[in-house]
Amino acid sequence: MIDPAEGMVFRPPNEANSLILRVTIGCSHNTCTFCGMYKDVRFRIRPLSEIIALIDAYARRYSHVRRVFLADGDALIAPTEHLLAIMEHLHQVFPHLTRITCYGGPLSILRKSAEDLAKLRAAGLYTVYLGIESGDDEVLQIVNKGVTAAEIIEAGQKVLAAEIKLSAMVILGLGGQERSRQHAIHTAQVVSAINPTYLSALTLMLHPGSELRRSADNGTFRPLSAHGILQEVRLLAANISVTKPCIFRSNHISNILPLAGTFPEDKQSLLKEIDSALNLFPAGQDPFYNARDSY
Repeated sequence: MIDPAEGMVFRPPNEANSLILRVTIGCSHNTCTFCGMYKDVRFRIRPLSEIIALIDAYARRYSHVRRVFLADGDALIAPTEHLLAIMEHLHQVFPHLTRITCYGGPLSILRKSAEDLAKLRAAGLYTVYLGIESGDDEVLQIVNKGVTAAEIIEAGQKVLAAEIKLSAMVILGLGGQERSRQHAIHTAQVVSAINPTYLSALTLMLHPGSELRRSADNGTFRPLSAHGILQEVRLLAANISVTKPCIFRSNHISNILPLAGTFPEDKQSLLKEIDSALNLFPAGQDPFYNARDSY
């Protein structure tokens, strides 16, 4: 369920059955070289009156709503009082509402005080989705993420300290062939430092029109092969060291090998599964993105 607004709407896979309410349009950063989302809209925070009207319209049609995802790419950039008013109204009109979730950019999280996050948690913010992408500062700079690994760690820890669940995402292959090892190891270090509630590993999809796709087409960025992607996810998994359970999934449409487990208890079984898959994909094949060109 989505509201009729400008541009395409994006959401995490887990929010397929949620009411998607766009409290912002687009992404406040929107300059990551790998991303093809939100390129057709100008970022704005929607006025409260506009959002309340949408909520009321949906309440007349979908009184059964139990889950709401606050879109677009970085809802947490909106002022805290703005978000609290939206969440209060959601609870008023949807009596069965049990959880509210959103994307949160690392800088937007860092701009929130601990008190802000505590208020949002008390108002029903259940999960924040954070795109780590990479834990390597060089890769982060190259893809223009706009933050350092240390800032990502601080943002993730800040969400968890507020007792909000954190669903983190990383992108396999983002460092290309030249930086695969450092990308995997340093990303594992960032994940370990944060110890998110959930971790998803997606595989780089070079969207037509994106800056990174142009770099791949002209040879300045060398994507990994399927074998290279599997080697990288193995290195990532081998170097993740968490002390609290972290539910891990690598079952997005972009992924070669669907993986599911919980760190640290399933670490060895995940590594064995990856090792078995590596035998099916010989080294030195074409870049993996060629097989996914339609994306």
